[in-house]
Amino acid sequence: MEKNHCHGCHVNDGISCDVKNCAYHEGDCHCTADKIAVGPSFAASGADTVCATFKQKEE
Repeated sequence: MEKNHCHGCHVNDGISCDVKNCAYHEGDCHCTADKIAVGPSFAASGADTVCATFKQKEE
């Protein structure tokens, strides 16, 4: 996965994230996690999936 640098953090190209209360959210729609995990394994459609990497942003 290619990475760019943005104000001291890395941004993963190709990952768009609108979850502004996630600790890995940066800017408008960037993800700064080193890797992401999507699940659960029994999902039958996109509506059944979640980002297992989500971490609540500390205020």
